[in-house]
Amino acid sequence: MILPVYTYGSPILRAQAKEVDLKMEGLEQLIADMHQTMKHAEGVGIAAPQVGKSLRILIVDGTDLAEDYPELKSFYRVMINPVVLEESSETAEFSEGCLSVPDIRADVTRAARIKVEYFNEKFEKVVEDFDGFGCRMVQHEMDHLDGKMFVDRVSPLRKKLMGGKLRRIEKGEVRTRYKTAK
Repeated sequence: MILPVYTYGSPILRAQAKEVDLKMEGLEQLIADMHQTMKHAEGVGIAAPQVGKSLRILIVDGTDLAEDYPELKSFYRVMINPVVLEESSETAEFSEGCLSVPDIRADVTRAARIKVEYFNEKFEKVVEDFDGFGCRMVQHEMDHLDGKMFVDRVSPLRKKLMGGKLRRIEKGEVRTRYKTAK
C-alpha cells in the first residue's frame, strides 16, 4: 500500500524514532509499504518517520542510479535499528534532496565512510562498511531516525535563503506527484 509522505514541518519528522521490536506485528507489511511508497515517489531512500511511523527502520535503494553510480547496481538495503559504529574524519560534500522537503536541494557535508550495525529484512544482524553514494544515502535516512533533516546540515545563510520555500512546505503549499501528509 502506498502511504502518504510526511513533509517538512510535521512533528513526527523531528522526533527520535523508537527501537523496533523484531517480533512486532505488521513489521514485514510496513517494510513492503515503505518500499512501495518510496518507489511510487521516485525516491532512493525512505525512513519510517517519513510515512508517519516513529520507528527505527529505513530503506535505501540505489539500483535506479546505477547508470551514474555503477557501484549501486545491486545496492538495496532494509535497515532495522541501525547504529553507526564508526565514521571517518574524512568528509564528502554532495547535493541532497528529500521526499519530505520537495523541490529543495542543497550541498551537505557528511562522513565519507561509515560502519553500521543493523538488522536486515530477514531479521539477521549485519555489520557493514559504506562509502561513496551509498554511504550518503544511509546517513541521510539515519538522520530521519534522529529527528534531523538535510536542511539542518546546511549553512545558516543557505537555510535562510531557502526559508520561504520551507515555510510554504510547512503550510502544505507544495505540489508533488505523491500523496503527502502533515
